[in-house]
Amino acid sequence: MSQPKILAFAGSSRTGSFNKKLAAAAAEAARAAGATVTIVDLRDLALPVFDEDIEAAGGLPEGAKKFKALLRESDGFLIASPEYNSSITAALKSAIDWASRSESDDEPSLVAYRGKVAALCSASPGALGGMRGLVHLRAILGNIGVIVLPDQVCISTAYEAFDDAGKLKDERKAKQIASLARGLVEFVAKMKAT
Repeated sequence: MSQPKILAFAGSSRTGSFNKKLAAAAAEAARAAGATVTIVDLRDLALPVFDEDIEAAGGLPEGAKKFKALLRESDGFLIASPEYNSSITAALKSAIDWASRSESDDEPSLVAYRGKVAALCSASPGALGGMRGLVHLRAILGNIGVIVLPDQVCISTAYEAFDDAGKLKDERKAKQIASLARGLVEFVAKMKAT
């Protein structure tokens, strides 16, 4: 049986983003659990805000095609999503929307999402650790056919949660992220075995 393929990414494009650090920690744990993991940075995709006029004029932008291909090739997603005004970022929403679009009449609807599995986490300077944003992300993903695992990890006071190497200082939180990633890998492995 092939190794589970996991795509890890943060909903933030900011250099030094807490959620990029969190996605990297989760990716490392998923690799340790036996998965093949690819990390993608939304900034590298240079996606415009989703706009049907752009799509009508030239189809999906190259970055959207790349992101959609990465989603399609993966069995599961590790998403570290910051909270902006109690919701998800525009960058993350736009990426999700672009990859939801069909590129031909015979392409199955939502092919990049249906039947995939996601594990969610968040890091935020606030006391709730980004929890309110994950509520919205969970709803969006569930509505487009993604199986979202019930467990999630939220890291509060994120500005003091990571060391200079980008690792979580709190051993308990690091274990929670490792457990979240391992749970995703194990769930995907069971799905692939059936």
